[in-house]
Amino acid sequence: MQDLITSRDNPIFKRLKKLAESSRERREARMTLLDGEHLIESCVDAGGRPHTLLHTVSCAAEIWQPLAARCEGAKVVAIADSLFAELSPVESPTGVLAETAWLEAGIQKDATPLVLLLEDIQDPGNLGSLLRSAAAAGASLAVLSKGCADAWSPKALRGGQGAQFVLPMLLRADLVEWIQSADMPVWALVLGGDISLFGLDLKSPVGILFGNEGAGLSAEVSKIATGRVAIPMPGRVESLNAAASAAIALFEAVRQRRVESRE
Repeated sequence: MQDLITSRDNPIFKRLKKLAESSRERREARMTLLDGEHLIESCVDAGGRPHTLLHTVSCAAEIWQPLAARCEGAKVVAIADSLFAELSPVESPTGVLAETAWLEAGIQKDATPLVLLLEDIQDPGNLGSLLRSAAAAGASLAVLSKGCADAWSPKALRGGQGAQFVLPMLLRADLVEWIQSADMPVWALVLGGDISLFGLDLKSPVGILFGNEGAGLSAEVSKIATGRVAIPMPGRVESLNAAASAAIALFEAVRQRRVESRE
């Protein structure tokens, strides 16, 4: 018979509540929470082994039972719907949640690296979207500054939709040190840059650098970038958000490399 959590004093609930709310707790335990079928399945597909699988009392058996079968060795626990809502990062909870260790993709040697560098991205949803674009573009690595939101927070994981399981990440990095030691150009994508993105050669090893949603790049990091790059915008809007800008830049690199490979 399954355990049933009906009280906030339950030790499993207390542990998961800490993981849901504290980046320090997640970092020290190197654990996180996955909300929803897709994230749990993506984790398992990438080789992860969830430690605990929770489902609400009202969750249909045809939803949680197949997940339990895939999460070999996981402790399966039912939980009152009201308590589950305190753990879920969304307003309309899915009804299933998994506790799992961080699943870190190994950094592979890449003949033509494509690196995403992020400085102080604050919104976890934005961060997840940026990582999702990088993973979709086949980026070699994402380098996140110490001031970035927690890439393993439940909200960032939902934004990434599985990107964190397959994209190698360097967390809490010193961007200045990384850029100075990089054996590749690192272009800063900024509003008002003097070089067009579409005029760059992105077929060779390259890093693309993005700054904070409001303040942009720090002067220290901007100064050591190879150059300041802009996305041409003929329309009557001031700017694009970071996730949209990253997708354009990363897939411009994909486009150029596909053209070169065909030639």
